[in-house]
Amino acid sequence: MRKVADDVHDQDAGMRVVHLLRAITVELDQLGARFAARHALHPTDVRALICLLDAARTGEPATPGTLGARLGLNSAGTTALVDRLEKLGHVRRERDSRDRRRVLLNVDESAVTLGWSFFGPLIHEVVAVMGRFDAADQATIERFLTDVHETVTQQRTCQE
Repeated sequence: MRKVADDVHDQDAGMRVVHLLRAITVELDQLGARFAARHALHPTDVRALICLLDAARTGEPATPGTLGARLGLNSAGTTALVDRLEKLGHVRRERDSRDRRRVLLNVDESAVTLGWSFFGPLIHEVVAVMGRFDAADQATIERFLTDVHETVTQQRTCQE
């Protein structure tokens, strides 16, 4: 009788990609931890800054509630996180000009500069790697990574 594990290993290309994605995740996590340690940040602080930067990039308003939901934190944990980042000068709380009851979170330019000083060389290298592929391959890579991201997000959401 064949085992399920044998069927999984029969999908060699898929499994090689799974292992590569896992290896990349581990390396990126280690880089993030190194950045956090060098700058007196908790790894969750780094993830929070990434979430806030992504929200700014897409034009999505970032509130403590949305940040907490993305990071899986309760309101007390989110408040402590934002207090910590604000105290370090990385994040500013600002009242929403359209709804003064709502607080928006903005990443300070000094935090962006700090992040670029550490992660900028890696970002430039990854962009250079992508440049080695033609436009059709780039579109395929982007579509693949988007689909994987959606799959992982759905899996995480189902397990909450």
